[in-house]
Amino acid sequence: MSYHNPFTPPRKSATFDDHTLAEIRRAAATGIYDIRGGGTKRKVPHFDDLLFLGASISRYPLEGYREKCDTSVVLGTRFAKKPIELKIPITIAGMSFGALSGNAKEALGRGATLAGTSTTTGDGGMTDEERGHSEKLVYQYLPSRYGMNPRDLRRADAIEVVVGQGAKPGGGGMLLGQKISDRVAQMRNLPMGIDQRSACRHPDWTGPDDLEIKILELREITDWEKPIYVKVGGARPYYDTALAVKAGADVVVLDGMQGGTAATQDVFIENVGMPTLACIRPAVQALQDLGMHRKVQLIISGGIRSGADVAKALALGADVVSIGTAALVAIGDNDPKWEEEYQKLGTTAGAYDDWHEGRDPAGITTQDPKLAARLDPVAAGRRLANYLKVMTLEAQTIARACGKNKLHNLEPEDLCALTMEAAAMAQVPLAGTSWYPGKGGF
Repeated sequence: MSYHNPFTPPRKSATFDDHTLAEIRRAAATGIYDIRGGGTKRKVPHFDDLLFLGASISRYPLEGYREKCDTSVVLGTRFAKKPIELKIPITIAGMSFGALSGNAKEALGRGATLAGTSTTTGDGGMTDEERGHSEKLVYQYLPSRYGMNPRDLRRADAIEVVVGQGAKPGGGGMLLGQKISDRVAQMRNLPMGIDQRSACRHPDWTGPDDLEIKILELREITDWEKPIYVKVGGARPYYDTALAVKAGADVVVLDGMQGGTAATQDVFIENVGMPTLACIRPAVQALQDLGMHRKVQLIISGGIRSGADVAKALALGADVVSIGTAALVAIGDNDPKWEEEYQKLGTTAGAYDDWHEGRDPAGITTQDPKLAARLDPVAAGRRLANYLKVMTLEAQTIARACGKNKLHNLEPEDLCALTMEAAAMAQVPLAGTSWYPGKGGF
């Protein structure tokens, strides 16, 4: 005979929670896996688990309004004839025309230019509007080769060879037919309105030796002018960084699992890759072991939201950070003013991840001309520039508090960790100790 305590509410399983049960029912009803946009929703150790140790007696702070704190950085100093000079160490990550509307791509270019930084094309090629409004534009060279041509390679200020992405290392992306408009189809040489899948590996090389040949080809096409980036998803950051450097990269871009994606399998987003925080120190160690730290620049992306995140990434050894999801929010995505329309889509502004379906009320992740027209690229560009300015000011404030007159002078010694996991990943001491897991001794 069972007895239920009326004072104790029924308990649900932590393993079979409501979301898990709903996914099982959905899979059973449809027979297909879930595809969505956005980044991982699981909680993993992140920059929030680190704190800065500001100056007191043992360190000397700088005056915030009287002493300078340099934020500039140069990318591509290893081999490129024309390295990229940025005013701030924050760039805009690759997001394609196709995944995003033309107005959204223009807004990203305008905002980056106002802030003195670069933006990136993403899969699907380069539009004239994007090139025209981006003072510094990085051209992504992806496995799909959509829109790739020598003319645009030469029009770019840098070339980013994409090997992997943080949300889906080892996997390709999706672009559903409703987002393949006539223009997108022409740029990608695809049939209009038909689903397409971006490949997960390049068709003409299989390893680092082939990558070296490919980088040389790209340098010859562009007369050795353009910096060549290599972008990898965070999975084996030490070896991937080392092999990218040995293949001849000027810049390594490392994307953690908190990075967003336009569309891929949910099982990828939540179960493949490593947290951004866990990726940085192994990559920096690889550069140091090769004697290339600060000679080959390291860009970190995946879940960067604030100037504090920027400062922490730089303190751990990165040269630059790159933002994607945050940039979209800055120009107007997930805005609560569209909440009523998000509700009609069966979601809410803060959780919207159906970017692949092309029905974004904000006019950003869509090819619907009526929806896209809602986004004013001039006003949205100013919003992005404001956001980048605030992030930079926040990072400078922290750097001055640590006694640094240049953002890139921040170092691991300026940090402590709140959790054992973060201490181990960032290799900085647990707060109140001089120890982190793996160091040995207290």
